[in-house]
Amino acid sequence: MSDPAFPSGTYRLQLRGTSDPQRFGFHEAAALAPYLAALGVSHVYLSPVLQAAPGSTHGYDVLDHDRLSDELGGPDAFRAMVARFRACDLRVIVDVVPNHMAIPDPPELSRPLASVLEHGPGSPYARWFDVEWEAGGGRLVPPGRGTPNYRRFFDISGLIGLRQEDPEVFEATHRLLFELYDAGLVDGLRVDHPDGLADPRGYLDRLADRCPGAWILVEKITTGEEELPADWRCAGTTGYDALGMVGGLFVDPDGEKPLTETYTGLTGGPPAFADVEYQGRRYAAEHGLRPETDRLLRVLRGAVGDGDGLERVLVELLAAMPVYRAYVVPGEEAPPQAVAVLEEAARRARARLPEDLHGELDRVVRLALGRDGAPAEFVVRFQQTAAPLAAKGVEDTAFYRWNRMAVLNEVGGDPDRFAVSPDDFHAYCARTVRDRPGTMTALSTHDTKRQEDARARLAVLAELPQAWAENVERWHTALGDGSPMEPDLEYLFWQTLVAAWPITPERLDEFLTKAMREAKTATNWLDPDERYERDVLGFARRVLESDALAGRIARFVTLLEPYARTVSLGQKIVQLTMPGVPDVYQGCELFGHSLVDPDNRRPVDYGRRRSRLTRLDSGREPADADDAKLLVTSRTLRLRRDHPDWYGPDGGHTPVTATGPAAAHAVAFRRGRAVTLATRLPVGLERRGGWADTRLDLDGGVWRDALTGAVHQELKIADVLAGLPVALLVPEETS
Repeated sequence: MSDPAFPSGTYRLQLRGTSDPQRFGFHEAAALAPYLAALGVSHVYLSPVLQAAPGSTHGYDVLDHDRLSDELGGPDAFRAMVARFRACDLRVIVDVVPNHMAIPDPPELSRPLASVLEHGPGSPYARWFDVEWEAGGGRLVPPGRGTPNYRRFFDISGLIGLRQEDPEVFEATHRLLFELYDAGLVDGLRVDHPDGLADPRGYLDRLADRCPGAWILVEKITTGEEELPADWRCAGTTGYDALGMVGGLFVDPDGEKPLTETYTGLTGGPPAFADVEYQGRRYAAEHGLRPETDRLLRVLRGAVGDGDGLERVLVELLAAMPVYRAYVVPGEEAPPQAVAVLEEAARRARARLPEDLHGELDRVVRLALGRDGAPAEFVVRFQQTAAPLAAKGVEDTAFYRWNRMAVLNEVGGDPDRFAVSPDDFHAYCARTVRDRPGTMTALSTHDTKRQEDARARLAVLAELPQAWAENVERWHTALGDGSPMEPDLEYLFWQTLVAAWPITPERLDEFLTKAMREAKTATNWLDPDERYERDVLGFARRVLESDALAGRIARFVTLLEPYARTVSLGQKIVQLTMPGVPDVYQGCELFGHSLVDPDNRRPVDYGRRRSRLTRLDSGREPADADDAKLLVTSRTLRLRRDHPDWYGPDGGHTPVTATGPAAAHAVAFRRGRAVTLATRLPVGLERRGGWADTRLDLDGGVWRDALTGAVHQELKIADVLAGLPVALLVPEETS
């Protein structure tokens, strides 16, 4: 793995080159330099900066790899932005999109695509793209001109897969980024969707060789106990694994049984997620990703012939994958991690296949592992097909069909894992220090389903399952005429209102439209049921317009809010101080309750944040919850920046125990000479009468809270947390 100097903290900015009021380009980013430096981060983490397709709102649809985005300001504005960052001692990380590029409308706007459309396989750019030439009669078939005959990014026909395994393609599509790195204008690289690549390890080898010293991250979604392959030369992931561990730490495991009973009773849904996940993957294989599945099947048939049940075997194996993909390189022995993944997938698939197809299943598994003379194309394409099936079938389908506890339905999450114990959290942190100390940690991103503070509200439901059940049952019947929503969508709807309250009708419409279409049960993106959607949105409007019902929802949110704020601050300080490099997603230094994109990409009011930080830095006490979160964020980031040795690989991670009657409600750990303390399960803490004589078990001495400045010698938690539900303790002699 690469071993650069780790950032002490990063701040993610979503650039947007549109001409509307939401525009946020290089000039606007540069203006934030003094504020971000004062906040305490060391690196600014930018969404893609290359020229994107016309009208792009995110930049992941790259059009021209040789140009910085004109809409964002072009090369002069980019250099001016970096100079402004440098003047404030800030460095730059940029998002790299190697897996795919845009097919614009018209496709001829792209020089490489125009050449391929005209000359087919004879184009000098033909090697760039993952095209099945035979299926198109020797031509590339773009969107709107027939069935696409190329690997897509997920099921998006406007994004065509690139062949980064070809050194010429790698060099051509990274030339400008390498020039920026060589010129000292870029310091780190975030690799988008490495699971789409033919050989992620080989790609990272070339990237690390070409950019020695760069901090390289991969947007790899790990599942369950899955870890990054040890031979990947990168610092780690973009933090979804940490997000799940931190969030689970603040969910009460005792809430699982009653919340499951409420969910199944109100919706008739299953008590577990596994079958819903399987059905989601099957749906993706047979519908949205059918072209990719069919192409893989053609490769398989070319290798073994058209055996009875071969298609069923292949689809069942793909649907049974326990993770996004395995990592097998043709010509190499499959690593143990890949063997374990395929064996588990085979075990699951075998249970759904008749016995007479078990032999065929075993044969396909061996081929997927590169054995028995497996064609290299099958080995690679099996992995490239499995990954989008997980993304589209699970996160973008099943997560919208099963909503027992929506806070758990997060990118990289496992809805069946209800909570994370302190012991499991500390074990995760110990592994991180040992294996990937420079990985990123995150609580919110541009892709999370719900912002961190929205999830905090929902986490509290696990401590108030009876109150939740009583309220949601009353809300369900409050309007008298019944709900037109499918039961699971309605249950998600009530959770969404609680998570995002107060919410405008426009934001709610946007979310519900996405939620019901992603579920693909009553409506979908390709063939929407307009009457059903109209009825759903009309019902939602009536809920918001009912003073009585809206008042009940508001009162329930008011009940949750003090506990949710404790959870929010606890999550924040744990994420900011645990092993890894913490990222703050734009605006999340204050409280916010955004939903899935595009809701979480709305403009951020930085003037409000600057003025609040200035007030806090003048010595004033926090005036409200927003001030409290900004205080926690800024003071913690500054401590990390000032003491990198405490928070680097040599800082370790040592659990700190609490003793006393409320010890289970404290989570604490030492990094270097600093100790993090957070409150967990605040409802239960209140019910038992507070902290009483619970204490932190630390060596003697005098400790200062880096958040408030308070000094403590007797570490009674009730005293330490008298002002805030979290603390960051350092030895008093620390400057």
